[in-house]
Amino acid sequence: TTVRDLQQGLLTTNELVSIAVLATFAHGDYHAAGLVAFFMLLAEMIESRTASGAQEAIRRLLERAPTKASRIFGDGKEEEVSANDLQVGDRIRVRPGDNVPADGDILTGSGSINQANITGESLPVDKKPGDAVFQGTINIDGVLEVKVTKVGVETEFGRVRELILQAAQSKTRFEKIVDQYMGFYTPLVLVIGALVWAFTQDLNRVISVFIVSSPVAFILATPTAMVAAVATASRLGIMIKQVSDIELAARINAFIFDKTGTITTGTLKVSRLSPVEGVKPAELLLLTASAEQYSNHPTAKAIMALAQEAGVDLVEPNDFGETAGKGVSAEVNGAKVLVGRQVWLEENEVAGDIAGSVDLDEAQGYSLVHVSRDGQFIGWVGMTDEIRAEASESLNELRIEGVKRLAIVSGDRAPVAERVAAEVGCENVQADCFPAEKVKYVEDLRARGYKVAFVGDGVNDAPALKAGDIGIAMGAAGSDVAIQSATIALMNSDLRRLPFLMHLSRMTRSVINQNFIFGVLFVIVGLVLAALNIITPVLAAMLNVLGSLFVVFNSARLVREGEEFEAFEDSGDESKPAEVAEESGEVATAAA
Repeated sequence: TTVRDLQQGLLTTNELVSIAVLATFAHGDYHAAGLVAFFMLLAEMIESRTASGAQEAIRRLLERAPTKASRIFGDGKEEEVSANDLQVGDRIRVRPGDNVPADGDILTGSGSINQANITGESLPVDKKPGDAVFQGTINIDGVLEVKVTKVGVETEFGRVRELILQAAQSKTRFEKIVDQYMGFYTPLVLVIGALVWAFTQDLNRVISVFIVSSPVAFILATPTAMVAAVATASRLGIMIKQVSDIELAARINAFIFDKTGTITTGTLKVSRLSPVEGVKPAELLLLTASAEQYSNHPTAKAIMALAQEAGVDLVEPNDFGETAGKGVSAEVNGAKVLVGRQVWLEENEVAGDIAGSVDLDEAQGYSLVHVSRDGQFIGWVGMTDEIRAEASESLNELRIEGVKRLAIVSGDRAPVAERVAAEVGCENVQADCFPAEKVKYVEDLRARGYKVAFVGDGVNDAPALKAGDIGIAMGAAGSDVAIQSATIALMNSDLRRLPFLMHLSRMTRSVINQNFIFGVLFVIVGLVLAALNIITPVLAAMLNVLGSLFVVFNSARLVREGEEFEAFEDSGDESKPAEVAEESGEVATAAA
């Protein structure tokens, strides 16, 4: 290693150890030279195993993608093929106990899927026709016929693998500082060694100085903690793109939440149809659902669900268009229909008393869309959105973790947003926000000195996610936009992951500081003891190994963080495959 460094023009701490071993050998103390070499090689092995071992364990963990698949041909016959040979559009059969070989949509069959590798959920998720399944997840029961939608690196499993490896290979501010100043460290130690020789003429002291100053513990201080933190986060479905984001998360003191799909489940249900006089509710539903049927917005899905439940025969719309954050327009039965926010209909000069038609007392808690036909207002549709059960608890835990400001921003009406905020205990709420206004709200908080995390669904909130110090996308499994726009992606929608992320980041920062201080003090105290001839070269080498082990085991404490989630979620799950537990244990072992 020393020869290779010198050939590349590098001066590293390897040279200090080499000089010490050669000097001990030249001094005639062959036994001591052998022991010194042994202990320093042991320290180097610990460094390589801990700095890269956990990364390799993560790599092995995520490379456990299925290798075989049962492809179904047009005549219904099956053939076992390599999972790498699957193509988009293929039909495959997944039996109980099988790993899903590719991302896809269920065509027939139903069953329970263990998605721990992707979302961090320990409990199986029930799946039915039309639901998505992900590569690397495990079918616990039921026979599924699946149409492949993504293969290879494009699958959710492939994206998770790339995110984890990208995070494990990135560097924090501490590591960059260490790299920057390490080039000056070796010459400084050589100068100290020369001074010790000048004053004492004792070669053993100089050798001890060179050995004890090898900063293995100092070098391991940050990477061991960061890799352990990344392994812990990924086990719980928290995908961190850069390890420096863990460091940044520890300084976050303001959380801004989008409402729909974040604080609430995002699954709206129609609670009321309110047509104007002369328009029947069925007619209002027919026009609204026909216009909305090509939109992916949650309000459109709620209206479509009601139309299907009511058995409404929808009309094929013409000239469909959607304005982000405002509404949709379409031609239905020869009439131009607008469905969207009140302000948007007013911008399009829709006639009628839009505001006066809504009884605000009755509309409390409703999400409203207004409908017009040929420029005439014909009624509104009210929907409600369920608040997540863990929302209030999670926000309280964020306060306990030191978050000073919690806010909800929403494009919804003020009464709806305020009702949700009151139920979850959030004191700051901003309603009727367009995407650009959400960005401005984030930027204003940052200008006031807050370190801001924005939490959204990663689709409509992409600009705001990028505007925060950290953007956290909820329920990112299956969402390309979420993974691209967010700093951190939560592969499930459990809000309890947010206070845990804060706890993990601050715990990681604390462990790094402990390791860093220990590494510095170890070198300083060791240099003093070596210069005073209190420790021999062999003892100095042994102390180096012990110092490395202290840092490793101190960092390994992070691997056990978050176990309360698994204990809580596993309480009713006796069918969890052994592979999941074994994989989690492998990461823990490697980091330790």
